[in-house]
Amino acid sequence: MNTNRLWETFHALTAIDSPSYKERQFCDAMKTRLAALDVEYYEDEVGQQIGGNSGNLYGYIPGSAGTDSPPVLFSAHMDTVEPSGGKNAVLQDNGIIVSEGDTILGADDVAGLAIILEAVTCIKEQGLPHRPIELLFPVAEEKYVLGSELAEYDRLHAKEAYTLDLTGEIGEAANAAPTVLSFTITIKGKAAHAGFAPSEGINAILIASKAVAQLPQGEPKQGLTFNIGTISGGEADNIVSEFCTISGEIRSLSHDKVLKYWEHVTSLFKKEAENAGASVEISHEIQITAYEIPLTAPVVRRFQEACADLDIPCNIHSTLGGSDNNNFTLHGISGLVMACSMHDVHSTREWSRLEELESCTQLVMKLMAPDDSI
Repeated sequence: MNTNRLWETFHALTAIDSPSYKERQFCDAMKTRLAALDVEYYEDEVGQQIGGNSGNLYGYIPGSAGTDSPPVLFSAHMDTVEPSGGKNAVLQDNGIIVSEGDTILGADDVAGLAIILEAVTCIKEQGLPHRPIELLFPVAEEKYVLGSELAEYDRLHAKEAYTLDLTGEIGEAANAAPTVLSFTITIKGKAAHAGFAPSEGINAILIASKAVAQLPQGEPKQGLTFNIGTISGGEADNIVSEFCTISGEIRSLSHDKVLKYWEHVTSLFKKEAENAGASVEISHEIQITAYEIPLTAPVVRRFQEACADLDIPCNIHSTLGGSDNNNFTLHGISGLVMACSMHDVHSTREWSRLEELESCTQLVMKLMAPDDSI
């Protein structure tokens, strides 16, 4: 591979502002790079469906002559979290890549995209044998994988996928990910003057607080996490609060655990509202659905063998983070989520390492090779 080119690709792509729903410039840059590699590409209309300015980007590379291996899908998302405006990647003397400190770096998920681009460039430059390769670069992954949820799966023929979107050491991969249920609960009490007639009011904030106090945050049950993310309510300090709204999420590798705990949450809020003479409105949405790929699956075996060939320690495990791979599995695509040199993500402390980008590029090239090459 060309290390300087890999770094330059990473640096150039991280410099593009690409928050969720505003991936247009980034998508156009990826199109230019795919065209330069003579890769057939297509952009869908998901952007219009979700109120964004860009769709998901697909690419296809036919298998090399004489290769009868089935196609394989590689994916990394095009959007980032905030703060992202004006990102500038800085390569330090020790090989660590950081931002200037006031933005994220964008390694999530530019690391994955740069690696895939370098791997494709290498196999084309060197004329290396490879499987048919499908590419999918979704938008709005950071918004509960919305872009890949609406992707045109009839365009994909691969039944195995490697999604580059995981923190950890190169050689780590996740074969299981959680169900994530997000919710909003609104308590409706009764407004009254807080000084003249407080007893005539029904304080919605107090009711919500009583329910929340019975719901431990963090990991209330083994293998399940619960979090209240926002709370709002009230109109003024001298008015008994009539409304209080909370929102949050529940996660677990067990879909059934999530649903059962959701029943517990709703029953507590309903009980507290009823006891106080208030009403409650409850809504929820399953953002992503749990999956587990067996360790005996071919997609896992190929990853393990590729790591072994490169003398990279392999570690297959579960994760409580979601990714586009959650949606791939719903459409019959068996996949792993690979670590690709993104650390301290979703923070201005985010960093990557050039040596890890190189190592992961070699690993992806191995995974692109025909079945009999591993």
